[in-house]
Amino acid sequence: ANGDLFVAESRADRIVVLRAGNPEQKTVFARGLDGVFGLAFHPKTAALYAAGTEKILRFAYAPGDVTARAAPETVVADLPSGGHSTRDLVFSRDGETLFVSIGSASNVGEALGPPPKDIAALARTHGLGATWGYELGRAAVVAYDAEGRNRRPFANGLRNCVGMALAPASDDLWCAVNERDMLGDDLPPDYATRVAPGGFYGWPWFYIGAHADPRPGPPPAGLADKIVVPDVLIQPHSAPLGIVFYEGTQFPPAYRGDAFVALHGSWNRARRTGYKIVRLRMSAGKPTGVYEDFVTGFVASDTAVWGRPVSVAVGPDGALYFSDDGAGVIWRVRYAGE
Repeated sequence: ANGDLFVAESRADRIVVLRAGNPEQKTVFARGLDGVFGLAFHPKTAALYAAGTEKILRFAYAPGDVTARAAPETVVADLPSGGHSTRDLVFSRDGETLFVSIGSASNVGEALGPPPKDIAALARTHGLGATWGYELGRAAVVAYDAEGRNRRPFANGLRNCVGMALAPASDDLWCAVNERDMLGDDLPPDYATRVAPGGFYGWPWFYIGAHADPRPGPPPAGLADKIVVPDVLIQPHSAPLGIVFYEGTQFPPAYRGDAFVALHGSWNRARRTGYKIVRLRMSAGKPTGVYEDFVTGFVASDTAVWGRPVSVAVGPDGALYFSDDGAGVIWRVRYAGE
Protein backbone atom coordinates (compact mmCIF):
# COMPACT_ATOMS: atom_id res chain seq x y z
CA ALA A 1 0.00 0.00 0.00
CA ASN A 2 2.94 2.40 0.49
CA GLY A 3 4.12 1.90 -3.11
CA ASP A 4 7.12 -0.35 -2.42
CA LEU A 5 7.48 -2.97 -5.12
CA PHE A 6 8.07 -6.59 -4.04
CA VAL A 7 9.78 -8.71 -6.69
CA ALA A 8 10.21 -12.48 -6.76
CA GLU A 9 13.58 -13.40 -8.27
CA SER A 10 12.82 -17.06 -8.91
CA ARG A 11 16.23 -18.20 -10.10
CA ALA A 12 17.97 -16.42 -7.24
CA ASP A 13 15.49 -17.92 -4.72
CA ARG A 14 14.82 -14.55 -3.12
CA ILE A 15 12.42 -11.62 -2.75
CA VAL A 16 13.69 -8.08 -3.18
CA VAL A 17 12.05 -4.73 -2.42
CA LEU A 18 12.33 -1.63 -4.60
CA ARG A 19 11.51 1.50 -2.60
CA ALA A 20 8.70 3.77 -3.70
CA GLY A 21 10.12 7.00 -5.09
CA ASN A 22 13.62 5.54 -5.20
CA PRO A 23 13.41 2.25 -7.12
CA GLU A 24 17.19 2.00 -7.51
CA GLN A 25 17.31 1.35 -3.77
CA LYS A 26 16.99 -2.45 -3.83
CA THR A 27 16.94 -4.50 -0.64
CA VAL A 28 16.80 -8.27 -0.22
CA PHE A 29 13.71 -9.03 1.83
CA ALA A 30 14.32 -12.79 2.18
CA ARG A 31 16.66 -15.44 0.73
CA GLY A 32 16.71 -19.20 0.33
CA LEU A 33 13.18 -19.44 -1.08
CA ASP A 34 13.18 -22.33 -3.53
CA GLY A 35 11.87 -21.07 -6.88
CA VAL A 36 9.78 -18.33 -5.27
CA PHE A 37 7.20 -16.95 -7.72
CA GLY A 38 3.73 -16.03 -6.43
CA LEU A 39 3.44 -13.21 -3.88
CA ALA A 40 0.26 -12.04 -2.15
CA PHE A 41 -0.45 -9.72 0.77
CA HIS A 42 -3.30 -10.80 3.02
CA PRO A 43 -6.00 -8.11 2.63
CA LYS A 44 -6.60 -7.80 6.38
CA THR A 45 -3.39 -8.76 8.21
CA ALA A 46 -0.97 -7.50 5.50
CA ALA A 47 1.13 -10.66 5.99
CA LEU A 48 3.14 -11.54 2.88
CA TYR A 49 2.54 -15.01 1.44
CA ALA A 50 5.18 -16.39 -0.93
CA ALA A 51 4.89 -19.55 -3.04
CA GLY A 52 7.89 -21.62 -4.02
CA THR A 53 7.85 -24.83 -6.01
CA GLU A 54 6.85 -26.98 -3.01
CA LYS A 55 5.80 -24.66 -0.17
CA ILE A 56 3.81 -21.57 0.68
CA LEU A 57 5.45 -19.40 3.32
CA ARG A 58 4.08 -16.50 5.36
CA PHE A 59 6.09 -13.48 6.49
CA ALA A 60 4.98 -10.96 9.09
CA TYR A 61 4.93 -7.53 7.43
CA ALA A 62 4.20 -3.89 8.18
CA PRO A 63 4.26 -1.14 5.53
CA GLY A 64 7.81 0.10 5.13
CA ASP A 65 9.55 -3.19 5.97
CA VAL A 66 12.34 -3.92 3.51
CA THR A 67 13.71 -6.99 5.27
CA ALA A 68 11.78 -9.85 6.86
CA ARG A 69 11.09 -9.33 10.57
CA ALA A 70 11.49 -13.01 11.36
CA ALA A 71 11.82 -16.40 9.75
CA PRO A 72 8.70 -17.31 7.77
CA GLU A 73 6.01 -19.76 8.81
CA THR A 74 5.24 -22.68 6.52
CA VAL A 75 1.56 -22.44 5.62
CA VAL A 76 1.45 -25.24 3.02
CA ALA A 77 4.25 -27.81 2.98
CA ASP A 78 3.28 -30.25 0.26
CA LEU A 79 2.70 -28.61 -3.12
CA PRO A 80 3.43 -30.96 -6.06
CA SER A 81 6.96 -30.41 -7.39
CA GLY A 82 8.59 -30.86 -10.78
CA GLY A 83 7.30 -29.94 -14.21
CA HIS A 84 5.82 -26.46 -14.40
CA SER A 85 7.24 -24.80 -11.32
CA THR A 86 5.42 -21.46 -11.02
CA ARG A 87 2.85 -21.24 -8.23
CA ASP A 88 0.79 -18.07 -8.19
CA LEU A 89 -1.26 -16.84 -5.21
CA VAL A 90 -4.39 -14.71 -4.94
CA PHE A 91 -6.60 -14.01 -1.93
CA SER A 92 -10.34 -13.58 -2.07
CA ARG A 93 -11.36 -10.03 -1.25
CA ASP A 94 -12.30 -10.96 2.34
CA GLY A 95 -9.03 -12.81 2.93
CA GLU A 96 -10.80 -16.06 3.79
CA THR A 97 -9.67 -18.05 0.73
CA LEU A 98 -6.19 -18.46 -0.72
CA PHE A 99 -6.15 -19.60 -4.35
CA VAL A 100 -3.06 -21.44 -5.62
CA SER A 101 -2.29 -22.29 -9.24
CA ILE A 102 -0.43 -25.54 -9.92
CA GLY A 103 0.69 -26.28 -13.48
CA SER A 104 0.98 -29.72 -15.04
CA ALA A 105 4.05 -31.92 -14.80
CA SER A 106 4.00 -32.66 -18.53
CA ASN A 107 2.99 -31.28 -21.90
CA VAL A 108 -0.15 -33.36 -22.34
CA GLY A 109 -0.27 -36.04 -19.65
CA GLU A 110 1.67 -38.54 -21.74
CA ALA A 111 1.47 -42.10 -20.45
CA LEU A 112 -1.10 -41.40 -17.78
CA GLY A 113 -2.30 -44.95 -18.09
CA PRO A 114 -5.86 -46.16 -17.63
CA PRO A 115 -7.98 -44.21 -15.14
CA PRO A 116 -8.45 -45.60 -11.65
CA LYS A 117 -11.44 -47.87 -11.20
CA ASP A 118 -13.10 -45.47 -8.81
CA ILE A 119 -12.85 -42.34 -10.96
CA ALA A 120 -15.85 -40.83 -9.13
CA ALA A 121 -13.96 -40.86 -5.83
CA LEU A 122 -11.00 -39.17 -7.51
CA ALA A 123 -13.31 -36.48 -8.88
CA ARG A 124 -14.83 -35.86 -5.46
CA THR A 125 -11.40 -35.41 -3.92
CA HIS A 126 -9.62 -33.49 -6.69
CA GLY A 127 -12.42 -31.99 -8.78
CA LEU A 128 -14.10 -32.63 -12.11
CA GLY A 129 -11.55 -33.63 -14.73
CA ALA A 130 -8.88 -34.55 -12.18
CA THR A 131 -5.93 -36.49 -13.54
CA TRP A 132 -4.02 -39.24 -11.75
CA GLY A 133 -0.54 -40.71 -11.35
CA TYR A 134 2.23 -38.12 -11.61
CA GLU A 135 -0.37 -35.48 -12.57
CA LEU A 136 -2.54 -35.97 -9.49
CA GLY A 137 -3.60 -32.61 -8.08
CA ARG A 138 -2.00 -30.68 -10.94
CA ALA A 139 -3.16 -28.59 -13.93
CA ALA A 140 -5.51 -27.01 -11.43
CA VAL A 141 -6.36 -24.15 -9.14
CA VAL A 142 -6.79 -25.27 -5.55
CA ALA A 143 -8.09 -23.34 -2.56
CA TYR A 144 -7.08 -23.20 1.11
CA ASP A 145 -8.05 -21.08 4.06
CA ALA A 146 -5.57 -18.41 5.15
CA GLU A 147 -3.88 -20.87 7.53
CA GLY A 148 -3.22 -23.35 4.73
CA ARG A 149 -5.92 -25.74 5.88
CA ASN A 150 -9.12 -27.05 4.31
CA ARG A 151 -7.61 -27.81 0.92
CA ARG A 152 -10.23 -28.26 -1.82
CA PRO A 153 -10.25 -28.33 -5.60
CA PHE A 154 -11.45 -25.16 -7.31
CA ALA A 155 -10.98 -25.87 -11.04
CA ASN A 156 -9.21 -28.44 -13.23
CA GLY A 157 -7.97 -28.91 -16.77
CA LEU A 158 -5.90 -25.69 -16.79
CA ARG A 159 -2.58 -26.89 -18.19
CA ASN A 160 -0.49 -24.09 -16.71
CA CYS A 161 -2.30 -21.20 -15.07
CA VAL A 162 0.76 -19.02 -14.49
CA GLY A 163 -0.91 -15.79 -13.39
CA MET A 164 -4.14 -15.16 -11.46
CA ALA A 165 -6.14 -12.06 -10.61
CA LEU A 166 -9.52 -11.06 -9.20
CA ALA A 167 -11.82 -8.99 -11.41
CA PRO A 168 -12.72 -5.75 -9.61
CA ALA A 169 -16.51 -5.69 -9.94
CA SER A 170 -17.46 -9.36 -9.85
CA ASP A 171 -14.52 -10.79 -7.85
CA ASP A 172 -14.34 -13.52 -10.48
CA LEU A 173 -11.03 -15.38 -10.39
CA TRP A 174 -9.09 -15.15 -13.67
CA CYS A 175 -6.22 -17.26 -15.02
CA ALA A 176 -3.70 -16.61 -17.78
CA VAL A 177 -3.00 -20.06 -19.21
CA ASN A 178 -0.20 -21.61 -21.28
CA GLU A 179 -1.71 -24.33 -23.44
CA ARG A 180 0.02 -27.48 -24.78
CA ASP A 181 2.75 -27.79 -27.42
CA MET A 182 3.58 -29.97 -30.42
CA LEU A 183 0.31 -29.55 -32.32
CA GLY A 184 1.86 -27.11 -34.79
CA ASP A 185 2.32 -23.36 -34.97
CA ASP A 186 -1.36 -22.50 -34.77
CA LEU A 187 -2.88 -24.91 -32.25
CA PRO A 188 -4.13 -24.67 -29.65
CA PRO A 189 -4.73 -21.05 -28.58
CA ASP A 190 -3.42 -19.89 -25.23
CA TYR A 191 -6.03 -18.04 -23.23
CA ALA A 192 -7.13 -15.85 -20.35
CA THR A 193 -10.39 -16.75 -18.68
CA ARG A 194 -12.71 -16.49 -15.75
CA VAL A 195 -12.32 -19.61 -13.65
CA ALA A 196 -15.65 -21.10 -12.62
CA PRO A 197 -15.83 -23.00 -9.32
CA GLY A 198 -15.76 -26.68 -10.21
CA GLY A 199 -15.00 -25.87 -13.84
CA PHE A 200 -13.10 -28.23 -16.16
CA TYR A 201 -11.15 -26.59 -19.02
CA GLY A 202 -10.14 -29.66 -21.02
CA TRP A 203 -6.50 -30.52 -20.35
CA PRO A 204 -5.13 -33.02 -21.18
CA TRP A 205 -7.81 -34.72 -23.28
CA PHE A 206 -9.41 -31.68 -24.93
CA TYR A 207 -8.67 -28.07 -25.84
CA ILE A 208 -10.93 -25.05 -26.42
CA GLY A 209 -14.09 -27.03 -25.89
CA ALA A 210 -14.41 -30.64 -27.02
CA HIS A 211 -11.54 -30.61 -29.55
CA ALA A 212 -9.87 -33.93 -28.79
CA ASP A 213 -6.15 -34.45 -28.29
CA PRO A 214 -5.44 -38.19 -28.78
CA ARG A 215 -2.03 -38.23 -27.11
CA PRO A 216 -3.02 -38.78 -23.46
CA GLY A 217 -5.37 -41.65 -24.28
CA PRO A 218 -9.13 -42.02 -23.80
CA PRO A 219 -10.72 -39.53 -21.37
CA PRO A 220 -12.98 -40.54 -18.52
CA ALA A 221 -16.53 -40.99 -19.75
CA GLY A 222 -18.82 -37.98 -19.84
CA LEU A 223 -16.17 -35.24 -19.70
CA ALA A 224 -16.52 -33.91 -23.25
CA ASP A 225 -19.84 -32.19 -22.60
CA LYS A 226 -18.68 -30.59 -19.34
CA ILE A 227 -15.81 -28.46 -20.69
CA VAL A 228 -15.84 -24.72 -20.07
CA VAL A 229 -14.70 -22.74 -23.12
CA PRO A 230 -12.24 -19.94 -22.16
CA ASP A 231 -13.25 -16.29 -22.44
CA VAL A 232 -10.32 -14.76 -24.38
CA LEU A 233 -8.34 -16.83 -26.89
CA ILE A 234 -4.75 -15.67 -27.48
CA GLN A 235 -2.54 -16.47 -30.46
CA PRO A 236 -1.00 -19.94 -29.92
CA HIS A 237 2.39 -20.09 -28.21
CA SER A 238 2.24 -16.47 -27.03
CA ALA A 239 2.88 -17.77 -23.48
CA PRO A 240 0.64 -15.55 -21.31
CA LEU A 241 2.06 -15.24 -17.80
CA GLY A 242 1.03 -12.36 -15.52
CA ILE A 243 -2.42 -10.78 -15.43
CA VAL A 244 -3.74 -7.73 -13.57
CA PHE A 245 -6.94 -5.68 -13.68
CA TYR A 246 -6.64 -1.93 -13.90
CA GLU A 247 -8.29 -0.24 -10.93
CA GLY A 248 -6.18 2.93 -10.94
CA THR A 249 -7.15 6.44 -11.97
CA GLN A 250 -4.01 7.65 -13.76
CA PHE A 251 -4.96 6.11 -17.11
CA PRO A 252 -8.05 7.40 -18.96
CA PRO A 253 -11.40 6.20 -17.58
CA ALA A 254 -11.87 3.73 -20.46
CA TYR A 255 -9.10 1.56 -19.00
CA ARG A 256 -10.81 0.99 -15.65
CA GLY A 257 -11.87 -2.63 -15.28
CA ASP A 258 -9.87 -3.84 -18.28
CA ALA A 259 -7.03 -6.32 -17.76
CA PHE A 260 -3.40 -6.38 -18.82
CA VAL A 261 -1.64 -9.65 -19.66
CA ALA A 262 2.10 -10.21 -20.16
CA LEU A 263 2.92 -12.40 -23.17
CA HIS A 264 6.35 -13.91 -22.58
CA GLY A 265 6.68 -15.02 -26.20
CA SER A 266 7.01 -18.22 -28.20
CA TRP A 267 9.93 -20.64 -28.05
CA ASN A 268 8.91 -23.26 -30.62
CA ARG A 269 6.98 -21.37 -33.29
CA ALA A 270 8.37 -20.86 -36.82
CA ARG A 271 7.52 -17.14 -36.62
CA ARG A 272 7.72 -15.49 -33.24
CA THR A 273 4.61 -14.32 -31.44
CA GLY A 274 3.99 -12.69 -28.09
CA TYR A 275 6.73 -10.60 -26.43
CA LYS A 276 4.35 -7.80 -25.42
CA ILE A 277 1.75 -6.51 -22.99
CA VAL A 278 -1.83 -6.77 -24.22
CA ARG A 279 -5.03 -5.21 -22.95
CA LEU A 280 -8.14 -7.36 -22.53
CA ARG A 281 -11.23 -5.30 -23.30
CA MET A 282 -14.19 -5.61 -20.94
CA SER A 283 -17.74 -4.34 -21.22
CA ALA A 284 -19.80 -3.82 -18.08
CA GLY A 285 -17.30 -6.02 -16.25
CA LYS A 286 -17.55 -8.92 -18.67
CA PRO A 287 -14.99 -10.06 -21.25
CA THR A 288 -15.62 -9.11 -24.86
CA GLY A 289 -13.17 -11.74 -26.13
CA VAL A 290 -11.09 -8.94 -27.67
CA TYR A 291 -7.51 -8.06 -26.81
CA GLU A 292 -5.24 -5.41 -28.26
CA ASP A 293 -1.55 -4.54 -28.16
CA PHE A 294 -0.52 -2.17 -25.37
CA VAL A 295 3.30 -2.35 -25.13
CA THR A 296 5.24 -3.77 -28.09
CA GLY A 297 8.65 -3.46 -29.72
CA PHE A 298 10.64 -6.22 -28.01
CA VAL A 299 11.07 -8.30 -31.19
CA ALA A 300 14.12 -7.28 -33.21
CA SER A 301 13.75 -9.97 -35.88
CA ASP A 302 12.61 -13.57 -36.36
CA THR A 303 15.87 -14.62 -34.71
CA ALA A 304 16.30 -12.03 -31.96
CA VAL A 305 14.34 -10.41 -29.14
CA TRP A 306 15.53 -8.06 -26.41
CA GLY A 307 12.69 -8.30 -23.90
CA ARG A 308 10.29 -10.90 -22.50
CA PRO A 309 7.46 -9.63 -20.25
CA VAL A 310 6.60 -11.79 -17.24
CA SER A 311 4.49 -10.22 -14.50
CA VAL A 312 2.30 -7.13 -14.26
CA ALA A 313 1.17 -4.95 -11.37
CA VAL A 314 -0.62 -1.64 -10.85
CA GLY A 315 0.90 0.69 -8.29
CA PRO A 316 -0.93 3.03 -5.90
CA ASP A 317 0.07 5.84 -8.29
CA GLY A 318 -1.97 4.19 -11.06
CA ALA A 319 1.08 3.37 -13.17
CA LEU A 320 1.45 -0.07 -14.74
CA TYR A 321 4.60 -2.00 -13.85
CA PHE A 322 5.87 -5.10 -15.63
CA SER A 323 8.92 -7.28 -15.27
CA ASP A 324 11.05 -8.37 -18.22
CA ASP A 325 13.35 -11.36 -17.72
CA GLY A 326 14.89 -10.96 -21.17
CA ALA A 327 16.55 -7.68 -20.24
CA GLY A 328 16.43 -8.05 -16.46
CA VAL A 329 14.36 -4.87 -16.19
CA ILE A 330 11.19 -3.63 -14.52
CA TRP A 331 9.29 -1.12 -16.65
CA ARG A 332 6.82 1.57 -15.56
CA VAL A 333 4.12 2.79 -17.93
CA ARG A 334 2.60 6.17 -17.05
CA TYR A 335 -0.08 8.23 -18.76
CA ALA A 336 1.14 11.72 -19.66
CA GLY A 337 -2.07 13.04 -21.22
CA GLU A 338 -3.16 13.50 -24.80
